[in-house]
Amino acid sequence: MIQHPFARRGILASGLLLGLSAGAVGASVRHTFRTDPFTLGVAAGDPAPDGFVIWTRLAPNPLVQDGDMPAVDVVVGWEVASDPQFRQVVQRGEGRAIAALAHSVHVEVEGLLAHRPYWYRFLAPGNIPSPAGRARTLPAPDAPVRQARIASVGCQDYERGLYTAYRHLSAEPDIDAVFHYGDYIYEFGPRENGVVRRHWGGETMTLSDYRLRYAQYKLDPDLQAAHASAAFIMSFDDHEVDDNWAGPYGKDGGPLGLFAARKRAAFQAWYEHVPVRANTRPDLPGSHCFRRFDFGALMRMHVLDTRSYRSRQLCEGGEMTGEERAACLPVYTPERTMLGAEQERWLGEGLRQDASWHFAAQQVLMMPYDARKDGETLPQRGTDNWNGYPHARQRFVDMLKHHGKTNVVIGSGDMHQNVVGHLTVDPEDATSAPLAAEFLATSISSSGTGGAHYPKELHVLDNNPNVSLLNNQRGYHLYTVTPNMWETEIKVVDQIDRVGGRLSTLARFCVGPARPKPEPL
Repeated sequence: MIQHPFARRGILASGLLLGLSAGAVGASVRHTFRTDPFTLGVAAGDPAPDGFVIWTRLAPNPLVQDGDMPAVDVVVGWEVASDPQFRQVVQRGEGRAIAALAHSVHVEVEGLLAHRPYWYRFLAPGNIPSPAGRARTLPAPDAPVRQARIASVGCQDYERGLYTAYRHLSAEPDIDAVFHYGDYIYEFGPRENGVVRRHWGGETMTLSDYRLRYAQYKLDPDLQAAHASAAFIMSFDDHEVDDNWAGPYGKDGGPLGLFAARKRAAFQAWYEHVPVRANTRPDLPGSHCFRRFDFGALMRMHVLDTRSYRSRQLCEGGEMTGEERAACLPVYTPERTMLGAEQERWLGEGLRQDASWHFAAQQVLMMPYDARKDGETLPQRGTDNWNGYPHARQRFVDMLKHHGKTNVVIGSGDMHQNVVGHLTVDPEDATSAPLAAEFLATSISSSGTGGAHYPKELHVLDNNPNVSLLNNQRGYHLYTVTPNMWETEIKVVDQIDRVGGRLSTLARFCVGPARPKPEPL
C-alpha cells in the first residue's frame, strides 16, 4: 500500500521573495509564516468572458485543526498576468482568507479580455508566492468560435488509486475548461481491502471531518497540477456528502435534521476547497449550483444539479432491510423529479438559445440502460440515475422535442466506467431513434485500476442496443467541439496502483449537430 505523507516544503528561502510586486500584499494581523502556506495549491474556475474565480487556502499544516492558522482573517495579494513569467501583470488586488471558511480565498476576477489565457498567483504576507495557475476566459457572447476543448472528470476515491490521470490531463494542450461532474472526495472511513492509500480519520460527519478529508485529497500533487493547468467548472454528486443522498434524505435514514446538519457541513467544506463563485455556495439559503457557460455562439453548457432537488430513490433507504429492498417493487409516479420544478424551467428556457451545440453537463446516466449482469434474465433498472426517474427523463426529452434540438450532447459520470451511447426519442425503448449523444466519463481512481470490463459484464452490450462502448478503465474524456462536429476522445491509463501509469486513447467518437448517434472515428 502506497502512503502519501505530508511533506513540508521547509522554511522559504529569501531568494523566492525577490522580484515580486510589493504593493499587492497586506494582512489584517501580523502573521509570520515559517513554512509554505500554499500546501493545497491554487485553482481557477467558473470562467466568464471577462474573468474567472481564483482560489487558494492558507494552510501551513493542513493536517491539524484550522491548518495551523490563527483564528483571524488574513489578507493576501493576487496577480493576474498575460504571460507565465508575470512580466505583464494586468490586474492585481487583495483577497481575504476568511478564518470562518478555513482561511480559503475566493477572488472573482473581472475586467480581463475575452477568450485568451491568463496566469495567476497569490502572495501571502511577507510576499510569499503561491504556485502559478493558468485559466482561459470564455469567448464574448455570440462570438464566432472555431473550436473549444473541454475535459470531463470525476469520481476520485483517494483510497482506490493514484491520480495518474490528472497528471496526464495537466499536460493536455489548449484546454478551455475542465468539467468536474462530482465525487471530488469520498466520505468513507478507512477500508481494509483493495486500497492503495488510506483515508485519514473516520467517516466524515462534521465540518472538521470534511475539512480534513478535502485537505488530504488536495495535497495530491497530480490533482494540484490539473487544477493549475485550466479552469475547472465544478459540480458535485453524492460522495461529497453521503452515498446516494437525495434532496433532504441521507442513505442511512434517521432524523432529517441530523442529515441536514451533515449536509450543511459537507457543502461548507466543498465551497471552502473549490473555485466557485459565492452565489453557488450550496449551504446558504437562496443559492444554487445549476448555472450556464456560453462559449460564444459555439456551445451553451448547462451545468445541472441532480442531487439537491431530486425525489428519494425508490426501494432504498437505511430503514429498509435487505429482504425488504429485494422484494420492493418501485412505482414510478409523474411527480417524481430529478431536477426540481425551478431547475426544469431554467433548463427549458436555456435550451431556447441558438447555439451550434448544447451541452447538458450533469452527474448520472441518462440514457436507457439495462444493468443486468451476465447470467441474469430480467432487465435491471438503476434507481440512482435517470432510469429510476422515468417521468423526469421524459420531461427532458419533451424539452428537446419542443425546441427541435438535435444538437444536444449529455455528459455524465458516476458509474466508474466509460460508456458511450445515446438517449432515444422514446427513453423506454432503447431501439428507438437517437435523440442526444451521451458520453459518460469513467473515474479518475474509483473502483481501482480495472480492465476492459467487469467480469460479470461481458455481454451487457447485447442488452443495450443504444450503447456503443462500455469499458472499465480509469481516465477522462476530452471533447473537441467545432461548429460541425463534436469529437470525444476516451483517454485511459493502464494502471493506477503505482506511479508511472501510461496514457492511451482507447477510442474516438464523433457526433454531428443533426446526427446525434455517436459514430466511431
